[in-house]
Amino acid sequence: MKKGANFNHPRKGARIKVEPIKTLKDLATIKRLLKDRPRDLAFFVIGINTNLRASDLLAIRAGNVRGLKAMGEIELKEKKTGKLRRISLNGACIDAIKGLLASAPYTDQDFFFRSQRGEVLTVSSASRLVKGWCRTVNLKGNFGSHTLRKTWGYHQRVTFGRSLPELMICLNHSTQRQTLDYLCIQPEEIRSVYENQL
Repeated sequence: MKKGANFNHPRKGARIKVEPIKTLKDLATIKRLLKDRPRDLAFFVIGINTNLRASDLLAIRAGNVRGLKAMGEIELKEKKTGKLRRISLNGACIDAIKGLLASAPYTDQDFFFRSQRGEVLTVSSASRLVKGWCRTVNLKGNFGSHTLRKTWGYHQRVTFGRSLPELMICLNHSTQRQTLDYLCIQPEEIRSVYENQL
């Protein structure tokens, strides 16, 4: 590698694989870190409680979420696939939404996640935020905006025991192996096979 090259910058056509946040303790620590930053807290909480990509989270407008109650639905057109999706938002999401709506004036047409200049956040800005939060709480690994979606899937499987077929549908994957690899849990599940003693 050339001197001064950015080892974390992918070559053209390559991708950097980000990781989920794997412990509930680390999730709680980041929430505490963000408690006085309503926008960041809402982005983090909605990100780890839904299977939305960052680009879809950033497309949410205030009118999409105003007045929702727990398990209320929003309808979004996925940027990547162009498909219309309905997403239910749990109580944690609703609390974070209420906190952000109370923190600043929003018209129904305003993007929900705005920069300090009032413009919609970009995916690269969101990625920098996530990387910064993870670095601040001393997490080791590679993190970015896609970490939030992976965290949702990881905990659905590991913490809540949801099945791979369910998660394949939620994440729009074609194989269970793809889902295990995506969630960074395949090596853990394979390793656990060898712990079984006869």
